[in-house]
Amino acid sequence: MSDLDPEEFRRLGYQLVDWVAGYRAGLRELPVRPAVEPGQIRAALPLDLPEDPAPDLGAALTGLLDDVVVPGSLHWQHPRYFGYFPAQASLFSLLGDLASGGLGAQGMLWSTGPAATEVEQVVVDGVARALGLDAAFTFDGGGGGSLQDSASSAALVALLAALHRADPRWREDGVRGDERVYVTAETHSSLAKAVRIAGLGAGALRIVPSWAVFADMVAADRAAGLRPILVCPTVGTTGTGTVDPVAAVCAAADGMWVHVDAAWAGVAAVCPEFRDVLEGVERADSLCTDAHKWFGTAFDASFLWVRDGAALPAALSITPEYLRNSASESGEVVDYRDWQVPLGRRFRALKVWAVLHGMGLAGLRAMIREHVRLAQDLAARVQADPRFVLAAPPSLALVCLRDASGDAATKALLERVNATGRAFLTHTVVDGHYAIRVAVGSLTTTQDDLDALWQILSR
Repeated sequence: MSDLDPEEFRRLGYQLVDWVAGYRAGLRELPVRPAVEPGQIRAALPLDLPEDPAPDLGAALTGLLDDVVVPGSLHWQHPRYFGYFPAQASLFSLLGDLASGGLGAQGMLWSTGPAATEVEQVVVDGVARALGLDAAFTFDGGGGGSLQDSASSAALVALLAALHRADPRWREDGVRGDERVYVTAETHSSLAKAVRIAGLGAGALRIVPSWAVFADMVAADRAAGLRPILVCPTVGTTGTGTVDPVAAVCAAADGMWVHVDAAWAGVAAVCPEFRDVLEGVERADSLCTDAHKWFGTAFDASFLWVRDGAALPAALSITPEYLRNSASESGEVVDYRDWQVPLGRRFRALKVWAVLHGMGLAGLRAMIREHVRLAQDLAARVQADPRFVLAAPPSLALVCLRDASGDAATKALLERVNATGRAFLTHTVVDGHYAIRVAVGSLTTTQDDLDALWQILSR
């Protein structure tokens, strides 16, 4: 057989939906981190691929999930997952993903996916308004947005647009070697990776020790015959949640492209009381924030807005004959293949639409506010307990703490917490010292989960 009969798909689909629902309902009872060794999972699977179809695909798939995948997974949706940043995958978003996969749409051009294109335009414009972004970042305002696969891809296309604006001959001649990109030590590594992928080389990356000296660095580089092309302030750094002074960076950028990386914290601006995290972005050229971190949406979905709607197509568009069509040539449509590195693209907007209509903006605000409240609760407990110290000021739903006895004790504490399987934490280094990060953000985390974490830490 070439594919499932629709009725058989219906039967298997119900079976798999039941499995997902059962998995999510029982997550709290599972250890957050698996007790596996490298190679153990591979050893549990047959080396040879099957020659014939499985007699019962549903049983085979759920058996694999139950016997191999679940015991061998770090459970990112667990209510006591406090590591890295949240990676929310609401069941609302899974419904949208199912519909997207069912349609199998290829939205590279408007003509290959009119609905995929225009639903995405409506979604990104609506979220821009909900975050309080300047109207220039919407399609009606002359800019526009897209759903990238990640903030890493958003950084890369922003850099390519910056290269093109600095010298349109870049498309034919390549980089010149005098380009400079400005970040801080806390900027996400995706910027360093983008610099390498774009062919600039690691030497093009300039680490700004303090934003107070940024303007002087730019002036000195220009005087030396170098070309500053992009600067990336961060709203909510991965290590400590630091919010860079975006307005001041924009004022000192002196004509270079300003890309704001707000991958984690940017969505908090949906709450009016947290809107100050995006202060100054109205002067930036581009901004990204992830729907798949703290906005209820399963990976992958990262918002990228640009002030100039023509900037990305100018840098990225290549049109062979087989992609030519009357709609594109009319200039009246958006072809999202020109807003990203790959040609093909999935219908990501459906899962974001499902979250927005399933939770509503009110539901998203309530979730974010509760996570911030829980983080404030934890920070207050740390401050009140002489055995612990805050390693950095709390930032929204992120708390960084240390054992007061020092780095070795802090590292040992993190290892003991994770070894229990009852919670999962990650670390960073702050001012040269080891620190534990507690990122609150799971959709099902409650006060009881925070209390349980504190109990484990306190022991």
